[in-house]
Amino acid sequence: MNPLARLPHLIVLLLLLTHCVSAAVEDGLINNGDFETTPAPSGGTAGNDLGEGITSLPGWTINGTVELVESGQKQGGMILIVPEGSRAMRLGNEAQISQGLQLEKGASYAVTFSSARTCAQLESLNVSVFPAASTVDLQTLYSVEGWDAYAWAFQAEADDGTESLLSFKNPGMEDDPTCGPIIDNIAIKKLFTPDRPKDNAVVNGDFEEGPWMFQNASLGVLLPTNLEETMSALPGWLVESNRAVRYIDSNHFAVPQGKRAVELLSGKEGIISQMVETTPDKRYNLTFTVGAAGDSCQAPLAVMAFAGDQAQNFHYNPTGNATSQLANITFTARAERTRIAFYSVYYNTRSDDHSSLCGPVVDEVRVWGVSSDGTLTRACATSLLSLLVTVLMVVAF
Repeated sequence: MNPLARLPHLIVLLLLLTHCVSAAVEDGLINNGDFETTPAPSGGTAGNDLGEGITSLPGWTINGTVELVESGQKQGGMILIVPEGSRAMRLGNEAQISQGLQLEKGASYAVTFSSARTCAQLESLNVSVFPAASTVDLQTLYSVEGWDAYAWAFQAEADDGTESLLSFKNPGMEDDPTCGPIIDNIAIKKLFTPDRPKDNAVVNGDFEEGPWMFQNASLGVLLPTNLEETMSALPGWLVESNRAVRYIDSNHFAVPQGKRAVELLSGKEGIISQMVETTPDKRYNLTFTVGAAGDSCQAPLAVMAFAGDQAQNFHYNPTGNATSQLANITFTARAERTRIAFYSVYYNTRSDDHSSLCGPVVDEVRVWGVSSDGTLTRACATSLLSLLVTVLMVVAF
């Protein structure tokens, strides 16, 4: 058969392969994740067919009563919060929105989204990608903006080529149908767990790997508690207790090293921890950098650090123009895995509004053995001393 005759078939095959590759979700905003693309009116052209009870929305499947709200829109005497852009989505009683995503089976992903509550006393948002699911409590406001950005992680289990359904649902049932959580700016990012450095037992100790962060979002991303879940939006770390910590970037905050760090909020109600590999009865150093985020957080700032059976608080007392300082704990491992953990000693708020939660920043976390290093150092010193004595004796004779 003439090779040229097979050319059309090859072109079709290449187009199909290209389609399969392009169908996979990319890091960043998902299809109409900001809800700025509105439903087309009955005339068939794009328009502003907004309001309660819309039945379709580009990129999304709708179940229940939802509403596209606009920036500045009033509900009674209250202005509804639109986190970013001109529009956001409000979910009514037990309403749900969903979108199918092409994901890599077995890979880990983090979903970042902005959310605010309206008028109910207790509002929450269920986020799921079957079979993983979690509930985010919106009762605590971490900033005076009226909304916060959150991140949730999961592992994709659908076969390659099969869509995974990302869903957001309002589990509440209020007497007032105008109540319900508002959601906006939905993005996704494939997570990678960094390799553990040879000289550091901590995984992702510099916090550079984490959820998607929008370049123009200045509030950081909240990492809710994930103690009962198998996945974390911050690879290597768990968020314990019942309050969130904030994942921050160097574009909007003071970060001691690199581009990312963690700001500890809500005192001992917001804890990050990690189990590191250790050798029983061996001595180790835990070092980390403590600093201020540059967000007008009121002093004093202090971090409580745990390493095995050792605990110590470190107050942030920078000298000169320094915005961070090094802290150190020496401990002896009692098992093959040792827990390290951090939380804020105080409940801090910002001085410019006295309401937004803030706290000390933790970065550059390292754990390494000191016994072997110390033995090596003494051995090197002994060898150098012996060599020096030998040289001096040769010179003398």
